[in-house]
Amino acid sequence: MAKNMESSIKNSFLKANIVTDRFHVVKLVIDALQHIRIKYRWIEIDQENKMISLAKKEGIQYSQRQLSNGDSFKQLLARSRYLLAKNANTWTENQEERSIILFREFPLLKRIYNHVGTIPRI
Repeated sequence: MAKNMESSIKNSFLKANIVTDRFHVVKLVIDALQHIRIKYRWIEIDQENKMISLAKKEGIQYSQRQLSNGDSFKQLLARSRYLLAKNANTWTENQEERSIILFREFPLLKRIYNHVGTIPRI
């Protein structure tokens, strides 16, 4: 998939058919999906830190917003790491429940995950 490798192969193996294997395509898409998940997590961490600081200034106790499965947004994004790397038909019940909440709150992750699902996995 790298241009320098492509030119090396073309020069060394004149009659070779160059193909991109699906393993690396899937890996790149999943890596991009995980990168976006992590970016969302840092946004949630920063937002929580601001809320904690604000609560401290106002002299009130900060309490996290809990989702229906008991996770905070930060926990949801951290605990969704493995479910995003798996096929939906192999999710556990907890992962299924978490995915519903994750995809409702972060529709971009759902869109990208659905694209990964269209790529055959080995």
